[in-house]
Amino acid sequence: MKIILIGATGTLGSAVARRLTARGHEVVRAGRRGPVPVDLADPASLDALFAAVRDVDAVICCAASGRLTPLESPSDDEFTTGLEAKLLGQVHLVRRALHHLRDGGAVILTSGTFTEPTPGGAFGALVNAGLDAFVRAAAVELPRGLRLDVVSPGWIAETLAGLGLDPADGTPADEVARTYVGLLDTLVPRAAETRSPGPAEPATLAE
Repeated sequence: MKIILIGATGTLGSAVARRLTARGHEVVRAGRRGPVPVDLADPASLDALFAAVRDVDAVICCAASGRLTPLESPSDDEFTTGLEAKLLGQVHLVRRALHHLRDGGAVILTSGTFTEPTPGGAFGALVNAGLDAFVRAAAVELPRGLRLDVVSPGWIAETLAGLGLDPADGTPADEVARTYVGLLDTLVPRAAETRSPGPAEPATLAE
């Protein structure tokens, strides 16, 4: 299959790219840096992406990262980090992809999982819940047998290590990547699902 992978150079995206390539898929690596530029916060760049890359079977978005922002953040803009890219950016991505994917294709988004309240995670939890609800509601509107899914990882082990925290509290990126790849194994129309890979601790980050 020909697959656009957004966020292909990040920790999770790189792991997904390796697994897709190993399965023999043609992977178009897209992101804010690299040969195929795209910025989820810029809808015009999404239009340019689909104008440049055609005959696509699936789109996977692993670029939807966020950060922990305290409820008492000094500004609304700082507190609502992630709204334009992670939430609205992935919504814009779906709305464009449905006009360009081949029949029976798939879009896989990334939200996140908080199993327990996390300080600084209130807005991230709102964004993740919004994405999960959007996928469930939008899936019934997709034409031509297209499929819409969302993967909801908790902490990525490598991200925790980069923050100086215990990676044992997270799930390795390669293990999370298996969830994305598994969703592509059988492209048949079905109801959307939210997938939560592994018993990792909660977070909003999916690099």
